[in-house]
Amino acid sequence: MVDIGSNSTRLLIADVDPASGVIEEILKRSEVTRLGAGLEVNGSLSEQAIARVLRTLADYRRAIESNGTKANLAVLTAAARDAANGAEFAQRVRDEFELDAHVLAGEEEAQLTFLGATAELPREDGASEPVPTVVIDIGGGSTEFIVGRGRRAGFHVSLPVGVVRMSERHVRSDPPDAAELDGLEGDVRTILLQGLPAAEHAPVQHGIAVAGTATSAAAIDQRLDPYDPARVHGYILSLDAVGRLRNRTAAMSEAERRSVTGLHPDRAPTIVAGLIILGEALRAFELQEVEVSEHDILFGGALRLAGLA
Repeated sequence: MVDIGSNSTRLLIADVDPASGVIEEILKRSEVTRLGAGLEVNGSLSEQAIARVLRTLADYRRAIESNGTKANLAVLTAAARDAANGAEFAQRVRDEFELDAHVLAGEEEAQLTFLGATAELPREDGASEPVPTVVIDIGGGSTEFIVGRGRRAGFHVSLPVGVVRMSERHVRSDPPDAAELDGLEGDVRTILLQGLPAAEHAPVQHGIAVAGTATSAAAIDQRLDPYDPARVHGYILSLDAVGRLRNRTAAMSEAERRSVTGLHPDRAPTIVAGLIILGEALRAFELQEVEVSEHDILFGGALRLAGLA
């Protein structure tokens, strides 16, 4: 399973039990490739960004072959969805790397993300009503919000607020100045207000945040060096902590952020925007904390490959 996102390209090789849906990871990798860089201005994927992804896919193809996988799926999200040459790029991925590549609509992306994030939840036995939960997936070009109960997704929406998109739209200084941060924050808040109906977010009692911004925030908050997925998965991140991390990283230059314990250096250019988006998302759902999950669209895609979605 390969996820070609706006900010990173990731690989999951796993065994999936078709009876239980249990996923056993064999190999998981992630590279910051920034496919969406420049898209906000140019409307197309740049040759430099495409080249970064292709180099990573060549490496992933070797890993896929060496592990003898029986099926594969590659999903392309907001960058390819929005780019004038996105479909052409997806075809290139199919032709050059023999990957079953699909440009996902926002709804498809949301559904697979919810499936992955809730994969570990117990199957419903009817004894109690599951708590209304929102899954928040902050990407490079968009953020997906999926509200559901148990493993059942209900309302879902993909909104054009992503860490690459918002950084390119608002940040010109290093470190960003107060006006840039205020503009970014206000832009995110307006988009969320317009795109999240009150009737859908009011009942939510629990949040799960997936993908690079959330996992990075959990790692920074715990000062993890090296990164430890076992300590990140299930970590409870408070809204206050998100605010502290936002203020701390926004006061640094990009070079300084590259040395922050728990933060991968390649995420330094976009982590401030990510933390702002995460904070505004929690406020929109009136949540004081969020559970961080390592399981996202990669797990959802693996379950689909196994015929469980």
